[in-house]
Amino acid sequence: MPEIPDLNIFSGNLAKRLVGRTLSNIHIGVPRKLKEPEAAFKAALEGRQLTAVRRVGKQLYFEFDRHVLGLHLMLYGSMHWYESKNEHKFTIAELLFSDGTGLAITDWQKSVTLTLDPEISTVPDALALKEGYLETALKKIGRPIKTVLTDGKLVQGIGNAYGDEILYAANLSPFSIAAKIPEAKIDTLTKAIKQVLTEAEAHILQNFPDTITEKERDFLKVHLPKHKLTPNGEPILVAEIASRKTYYTEGQELFE
Repeated sequence: MPEIPDLNIFSGNLAKRLVGRTLSNIHIGVPRKLKEPEAAFKAALEGRQLTAVRRVGKQLYFEFDRHVLGLHLMLYGSMHWYESKNEHKFTIAELLFSDGTGLAITDWQKSVTLTLDPEISTVPDALALKEGYLETALKKIGRPIKTVLTDGKLVQGIGNAYGDEILYAANLSPFSIAAKIPEAKIDTLTKAIKQVLTEAEAHILQNFPDTITEKERDFLKVHLPKHKLTPNGEPILVAEIASRKTYYTEGQELFE
């Protein structure tokens, strides 16, 4: 799943190529997850100029002069450029702009979500957490911290992979009960969130500066499904938390 580091880069690259262009046509070939009919998307967006592309949580917002198209790529969604004719397999939607530039959104699992004028969330973004926010927010939560970080109810934008990376950087067990974590450790966690996400974005930008599609993640330190050891030589343990695989090490501190 593309997460904050990927989506920040995607939004910048999409904006470079598309902002100022007029959307000539939107076609949604797999409409099963739409809350409104394709006709509503066409009426709202076609003939409109794209003014911005930005990330909101785990979504990309394509902002037109009067409406917004929200895109959640889910686990396996991807975006691809095309000209004149789209030949990408598993296409969910196509956006064709006035200069002939096409954007194909694909997903073999057909889980990509497109939303017209998505509702604005009041949950703070992972990169915009105010000092003391987590200390207050976690006090009454009796669930594992991994679940709390990734369910989107207290923090926007953290997914499974970077949730593991953040907890590893903070030396905090994913099984730690949120309400039991000491304030000093929560402060470490807050700093780790920003550090891990910004460093990952810098790495991707350096190696894949023009990408609009998720690339390899071999630079990660613990969320490494194909590896048995971290770069520091620690055995990588695997467990399920809330039905999702979690990668961690024995040395991460547990509070329960």
